[in-house]
Amino acid sequence: MTSAPLPARTITFGLQLLWLALAVVPLGATDGITIFAAASTTETMQAAAKAYEAERHVTVTCSFASSSTLAKQIENGAPADLFLSADEKWMDYLAKRQAIVPLSRVDLLANTMVLVAPTGQKPAITVEQGFAIGAAFSGRLAIGDPTHVPVGVYAKEAFIRLGWWEVLSGRLAPTADVRAALKLVELAEVDLGVVYATDAKASAKVAVVAAIPENLHAPIRYPIALTTKAKPAAAAFLVYLQSAAGREVFTRAGFTIPTATAATP
Repeated sequence: MTSAPLPARTITFGLQLLWLALAVVPLGATDGITIFAAASTTETMQAAAKAYEAERHVTVTCSFASSSTLAKQIENGAPADLFLSADEKWMDYLAKRQAIVPLSRVDLLANTMVLVAPTGQKPAITVEQGFAIGAAFSGRLAIGDPTHVPVGVYAKEAFIRLGWWEVLSGRLAPTADVRAALKLVELAEVDLGVVYATDAKASAKVAVVAAIPENLHAPIRYPIALTTKAKPAAAAFLVYLQSAAGREVFTRAGFTIPTATAATP
Protein backbone atom coordinates (compact mmCIF):
# COMPACT_ATOMS: atom_id res chain seq x y z
CA MET A 1 0.00 0.00 0.00
CA THR A 2 1.32 3.45 -0.92
CA SER A 3 1.91 5.62 2.11
CA ALA A 4 0.34 9.07 2.30
CA PRO A 5 2.64 11.70 0.75
CA LEU A 6 4.18 14.35 2.93
CA PRO A 7 2.79 17.88 2.57
CA ALA A 8 4.26 19.58 -0.49
CA ARG A 9 5.35 22.66 1.43
CA THR A 10 7.29 20.50 3.91
CA ILE A 11 9.12 18.71 1.12
CA THR A 12 9.79 21.83 -0.88
CA PHE A 13 11.01 23.77 2.16
CA GLY A 14 13.52 21.03 2.97
CA LEU A 15 14.76 20.94 -0.59
CA GLN A 16 15.04 24.72 -0.69
CA LEU A 17 17.37 24.52 2.30
CA LEU A 18 19.49 22.07 0.36
CA TRP A 19 19.42 24.44 -2.60
CA LEU A 20 20.73 27.27 -0.40
CA ALA A 21 23.48 25.03 0.93
CA LEU A 22 24.52 24.11 -2.60
CA ALA A 23 24.43 27.72 -3.72
CA VAL A 24 27.74 28.34 -1.98
CA VAL A 25 29.43 25.67 -4.14
CA PRO A 26 31.18 27.32 -7.11
CA LEU A 27 29.48 26.73 -10.46
CA GLY A 28 30.93 23.70 -12.16
CA ALA A 29 32.67 22.56 -8.99
CA THR A 30 30.51 19.45 -8.55
CA ASP A 31 30.45 16.27 -10.56
CA GLY A 32 27.73 15.72 -13.10
CA ILE A 33 24.45 14.13 -12.05
CA THR A 34 22.36 11.36 -13.62
CA ILE A 35 18.58 11.05 -13.68
CA PHE A 36 16.75 7.85 -14.60
CA ALA A 37 13.38 8.93 -16.01
CA ALA A 38 10.29 7.30 -17.49
CA ALA A 39 10.40 7.05 -21.30
CA SER A 40 7.35 9.29 -21.67
CA THR A 41 9.36 12.24 -20.33
CA THR A 42 12.20 11.92 -22.86
CA GLU A 43 12.02 15.22 -24.74
CA THR A 44 10.80 17.28 -21.81
CA MET A 45 13.40 16.00 -19.36
CA GLN A 46 16.12 16.57 -21.94
CA ALA A 47 14.89 20.14 -22.37
CA ALA A 48 14.78 20.71 -18.61
CA ALA A 49 18.27 19.26 -18.21
CA LYS A 50 19.63 21.48 -20.97
CA ALA A 51 18.12 24.61 -19.41
CA TYR A 52 19.49 23.66 -16.00
CA GLU A 53 22.96 22.96 -17.38
CA ALA A 54 23.04 26.42 -18.94
CA GLU A 55 22.05 27.99 -15.62
CA ARG A 56 24.16 25.99 -13.17
CA HIS A 57 26.95 24.60 -15.35
CA VAL A 58 26.41 21.10 -13.95
CA THR A 59 26.21 18.27 -16.47
CA VAL A 60 22.93 16.34 -16.32
CA THR A 61 22.89 12.89 -17.91
CA CYS A 62 19.47 11.39 -18.67
CA SER A 63 18.66 7.70 -19.03
CA PHE A 64 15.19 6.76 -20.31
CA ALA A 65 13.30 3.46 -20.25
CA SER A 66 10.24 1.91 -18.68
CA SER A 67 9.93 2.76 -14.98
CA SER A 68 10.09 -0.95 -14.17
CA THR A 69 13.36 -1.38 -16.06
CA LEU A 70 14.92 1.68 -14.43
CA ALA A 71 13.83 0.67 -10.94
CA LYS A 72 15.41 -2.76 -11.36
CA GLN A 73 18.62 -1.15 -12.64
CA ILE A 74 18.77 1.15 -9.61
CA GLU A 75 18.10 -1.80 -7.32
CA ASN A 76 21.05 -3.58 -8.94
CA GLY A 77 23.41 -0.68 -8.31
CA ALA A 78 23.13 1.53 -11.39
CA PRO A 79 24.65 4.99 -10.66
CA ALA A 80 21.49 7.11 -10.68
CA ASP A 81 21.15 10.25 -8.56
CA LEU A 82 17.44 10.76 -9.23
CA PHE A 83 14.56 8.53 -10.28
CA LEU A 84 11.39 9.76 -12.02
CA SER A 85 8.79 7.01 -12.30
CA ALA A 86 5.57 6.97 -14.34
CA ASP A 87 3.70 5.40 -11.44
CA GLU A 88 3.80 5.07 -7.68
CA LYS A 89 4.36 1.31 -7.76
CA TRP A 90 7.97 1.37 -8.93
CA MET A 91 8.89 4.20 -6.60
CA ASP A 92 7.35 2.18 -3.76
CA TYR A 93 9.42 -0.76 -4.96
CA LEU A 94 12.64 1.17 -4.43
CA ALA A 95 11.41 2.70 -1.19
CA LYS A 96 10.88 -0.77 0.29
CA ARG A 97 14.44 -1.63 -0.69
CA GLN A 98 15.74 1.57 0.91
CA ALA A 99 17.13 2.76 -2.42
CA ILE A 100 15.60 6.26 -2.34
CA VAL A 101 15.57 9.13 0.17
CA PRO A 102 11.96 9.13 1.48
CA LEU A 103 11.86 12.81 2.45
CA SER A 104 12.83 13.85 -1.08
CA ARG A 105 9.91 12.05 -2.72
CA VAL A 106 7.23 14.17 -4.37
CA ASP A 107 4.68 13.68 -7.16
CA LEU A 108 6.17 15.89 -9.87
CA LEU A 109 3.78 15.38 -12.81
CA ALA A 110 0.42 13.98 -13.88
CA ASN A 111 -0.80 12.67 -17.22
CA THR A 112 -3.73 11.05 -19.04
CA MET A 113 -4.05 8.25 -21.60
CA VAL A 114 -5.42 8.17 -25.13
CA LEU A 115 -6.09 5.67 -27.88
CA VAL A 116 -4.16 6.51 -31.05
CA ALA A 117 -4.10 5.28 -34.62
CA PRO A 118 -1.75 5.94 -37.55
CA THR A 119 -2.40 9.32 -39.17
CA GLY A 120 -5.15 8.96 -41.75
CA GLN A 121 -6.65 5.94 -40.01
CA LYS A 122 -9.11 6.96 -37.34
CA PRO A 123 -11.61 4.27 -36.33
CA ALA A 124 -14.74 5.44 -34.54
CA ILE A 125 -14.42 4.33 -30.93
CA THR A 126 -16.49 5.33 -27.93
CA VAL A 127 -14.82 4.58 -24.62
CA GLU A 128 -17.74 3.20 -22.66
CA GLN A 129 -19.05 -0.09 -21.35
CA GLY A 130 -20.95 -2.05 -23.96
CA PHE A 131 -19.05 -0.64 -26.91
CA ALA A 132 -18.03 -3.41 -29.35
CA ILE A 133 -14.31 -2.68 -29.28
CA GLY A 134 -13.37 -5.93 -30.99
CA ALA A 135 -15.22 -4.95 -34.14
CA ALA A 136 -14.04 -1.34 -34.13
CA PHE A 137 -10.57 -2.03 -35.53
CA SER A 138 -8.60 -4.81 -37.19
CA GLY A 139 -5.16 -6.08 -36.31
CA ARG A 140 -3.44 -5.55 -32.98
CA LEU A 141 -3.30 -3.01 -30.18
CA ALA A 142 0.12 -1.68 -29.14
CA ILE A 143 0.44 -1.35 -25.39
CA GLY A 144 3.21 -1.19 -22.81
CA ASP A 145 3.55 -4.69 -21.34
CA PRO A 146 0.64 -4.79 -18.86
CA THR A 147 2.58 -7.04 -16.49
CA HIS A 148 5.02 -4.31 -15.50
CA VAL A 149 5.06 -1.19 -17.76
CA PRO A 150 3.01 1.60 -16.09
CA VAL A 151 1.03 2.68 -19.17
CA GLY A 152 0.08 -0.95 -19.78
CA VAL A 153 -0.93 -1.45 -16.16
CA TYR A 154 -3.14 1.65 -16.26
CA ALA A 155 -4.64 0.58 -19.59
CA LYS A 156 -5.41 -2.95 -18.41
CA GLU A 157 -7.19 -1.53 -15.37
CA ALA A 158 -9.31 0.69 -17.62
CA PHE A 159 -10.09 -2.10 -20.07
CA ILE A 160 -11.17 -4.44 -17.28
CA ARG A 161 -13.57 -1.79 -15.96
CA LEU A 162 -14.93 -1.25 -19.47
CA GLY A 163 -15.43 -4.97 -20.00
CA TRP A 164 -13.00 -4.87 -22.95
CA TRP A 165 -10.08 -6.86 -21.55
CA GLU A 166 -11.28 -10.33 -22.52
CA VAL A 167 -11.70 -9.23 -26.12
CA LEU A 168 -8.44 -7.26 -26.35
CA SER A 169 -6.07 -9.47 -24.38
CA GLY A 170 -5.52 -11.82 -27.33
CA ARG A 171 -4.82 -8.97 -29.74
CA LEU A 172 -2.10 -7.12 -27.86
CA ALA A 173 1.33 -6.09 -29.15
CA PRO A 174 3.10 -5.63 -25.76
CA THR A 175 6.15 -3.38 -25.73
CA ALA A 176 9.05 -2.57 -23.39
CA ASP A 177 7.85 1.01 -22.79
CA VAL A 178 5.29 3.54 -23.99
CA ARG A 179 7.58 5.01 -26.66
CA ALA A 180 7.95 1.57 -28.26
CA ALA A 181 4.15 1.33 -28.41
CA LEU A 182 3.99 4.77 -29.99
CA LYS A 183 6.58 3.75 -32.59
CA LEU A 184 4.52 0.72 -33.65
CA VAL A 185 1.55 3.00 -34.29
CA GLU A 186 3.69 5.57 -36.12
CA LEU A 187 4.99 2.83 -38.43
CA ALA A 188 1.43 1.54 -38.96
CA GLU A 189 2.53 -1.89 -37.77
CA VAL A 190 -0.57 -1.93 -35.56
CA ASP A 191 -3.97 -0.34 -36.05
CA LEU A 192 -4.38 1.06 -32.56
CA GLY A 193 -2.28 1.88 -29.53
CA VAL A 194 -2.48 3.19 -25.97
CA VAL A 195 -0.09 5.99 -25.04
CA TYR A 196 -0.03 8.98 -22.76
CA ALA A 197 -1.60 12.19 -24.03
CA THR A 198 1.82 13.83 -24.01
CA ASP A 199 3.25 11.12 -26.28
CA ALA A 200 0.45 11.64 -28.78
CA LYS A 201 0.97 15.40 -28.68
CA ALA A 202 4.66 14.96 -29.45
CA SER A 203 4.05 12.87 -32.59
CA ALA A 204 2.80 14.07 -35.97
CA LYS A 205 2.44 10.47 -37.14
CA VAL A 206 -0.48 9.44 -34.97
CA ALA A 207 -4.03 10.66 -34.53
CA VAL A 208 -5.91 10.63 -31.24
CA VAL A 209 -8.93 8.37 -31.56
CA ALA A 210 -10.34 8.81 -28.07
CA ALA A 211 -9.36 9.83 -24.56
CA ILE A 212 -9.49 7.21 -21.82
CA PRO A 213 -11.42 8.71 -18.87
CA GLU A 214 -9.31 9.13 -15.76
CA ASN A 215 -11.97 7.54 -13.53
CA LEU A 216 -11.31 4.16 -15.18
CA HIS A 217 -7.85 3.72 -13.69
CA ALA A 218 -5.58 4.82 -10.87
CA PRO A 219 -4.36 8.44 -11.14
CA ILE A 220 -1.35 8.72 -13.44
CA ARG A 221 1.33 10.30 -11.29
CA TYR A 222 5.08 10.70 -11.78
CA PRO A 223 6.85 10.57 -8.41
CA ILE A 224 10.47 11.69 -8.28
CA ALA A 225 13.06 11.15 -5.54
CA LEU A 226 16.75 11.23 -4.79
CA THR A 227 18.41 7.84 -4.65
CA THR A 228 20.46 6.90 -1.61
CA LYS A 229 23.55 7.21 -3.82
CA ALA A 230 22.71 10.75 -4.94
CA LYS A 231 25.43 13.36 -5.14
CA PRO A 232 24.70 16.60 -3.22
CA ALA A 233 24.20 18.50 -6.50
CA ALA A 234 21.21 16.29 -7.38
CA ALA A 235 19.08 17.95 -4.69
CA ALA A 236 19.40 21.31 -6.42
CA PHE A 237 18.23 19.81 -9.72
CA LEU A 238 15.23 18.29 -7.94
CA VAL A 239 14.32 21.73 -6.59
CA TYR A 240 14.71 23.21 -10.08
CA LEU A 241 12.29 20.66 -11.55
CA GLN A 242 9.68 21.83 -9.03
CA SER A 243 10.29 25.52 -9.71
CA ALA A 244 8.17 27.65 -12.03
CA ALA A 245 10.81 27.41 -14.76
CA GLY A 246 11.11 23.65 -14.44
CA ARG A 247 7.37 23.05 -14.37
CA GLU A 248 6.84 25.24 -17.43
CA VAL A 249 8.93 22.90 -19.57
CA PHE A 250 6.62 20.02 -18.72
CA THR A 251 3.28 21.84 -18.84
CA ARG A 252 4.14 23.18 -22.29
CA ALA A 253 4.40 19.55 -23.42
CA GLY A 254 0.99 18.69 -21.98
CA PHE A 255 1.87 17.34 -18.54
CA THR A 256 -0.06 18.70 -15.59
CA ILE A 257 1.06 19.33 -12.00
CA PRO A 258 -0.65 17.29 -9.25
CA THR A 259 -2.44 19.92 -7.17
CA ALA A 260 -1.83 18.21 -3.84
CA THR A 261 1.94 18.13 -4.32
CA ALA A 262 2.71 21.10 -6.53
CA ALA A 263 5.69 23.05 -5.26
CA THR A 264 5.53 26.67 -4.29
CA PRO A 265 7.33 28.81 -6.94
